[in-house]
Amino acid sequence: MDMQLLRTFLEVIDTGAFASAAERLHVTQSAVSLRVQRLEDQLGRPLFLRHKTGVEPTPAGREFRRHAWSILKSWDQARRQVGAMEAEPASLTIGAEAALWPRLGFRWLDGLKTALPEATLRAELGGGETILRRMAEGEMHVGLSFTPIARTGLRCEPLLEDQLVLVAPTEDCQIEDISKYYILADWGPDFLRFHETALPELPIPNFQLSLGTLVGSYIRSRPFAAYLPARYVKPFLDAGQLHLVEDAPNFTLESWVIWRSDLETELADVAESTLKAVVARLDEEVNDLLDDL
Repeated sequence: MDMQLLRTFLEVIDTGAFASAAERLHVTQSAVSLRVQRLEDQLGRPLFLRHKTGVEPTPAGREFRRHAWSILKSWDQARRQVGAMEAEPASLTIGAEAALWPRLGFRWLDGLKTALPEATLRAELGGGETILRRMAEGEMHVGLSFTPIARTGLRCEPLLEDQLVLVAPTEDCQIEDISKYYILADWGPDFLRFHETALPELPIPNFQLSLGTLVGSYIRSRPFAAYLPARYVKPFLDAGQLHLVEDAPNFTLESWVIWRSDLETELADVAESTLKAVVARLDEEVNDLLDDL
């Protein structure tokens, strides 16, 4: 049995459309259709009813779904057990968006190096789409992202909440004072919706930066204002290099951790426990920080 056929079948079940499954698998729609046809030929039964708006499983498809999951689970378990016989050191590849490495990812690497001194660790930088693609291809084990990801073979969990605050280079300013030199730091679609609702007096500017906390490096030496994480800007507020915009609302920015479901159990346990320890310390720091602001 070709495991690729089973994974494709489950993606079509989950999405209800060949096109959506193809997008998730990063293949063409015709490739998905061909894989499903091969599986149907092997089973001797149609697995989907085709409609103009998508597909739905036949009774045979619904029954086979349970078996497909069982086969994939057994295959992954067998692969891990056979791999363990090689006695190779554990290997973990972590990807994260730029803004999550300095305050979270680096500390997690420190914890992992202490807990797994013999393990091979690889850290990568990427946006949400890159992390999704690399994890779907099996080239990345864990991802840290501002975008939640829900798909077969991946487990997504809430990670951390941060507060974005509006800062400017001058003291005692309010929203109406910064409209001409405001930069939109792009923190994702939820932030844009918040911006439109909570800041109607501050139009979306034509100057936009999708650079994470690097936006702070840009505005510290230039006369611009932007939303940045409170944890990041605290040292610059204390030094008088940046100042809070007094009447600006804060935005809660959520981050997520995405795990590959086939990550070896012992390695996953250590990775999760070290990450939770880092997050707990960061939560304490954020609470103290917000009390000071």
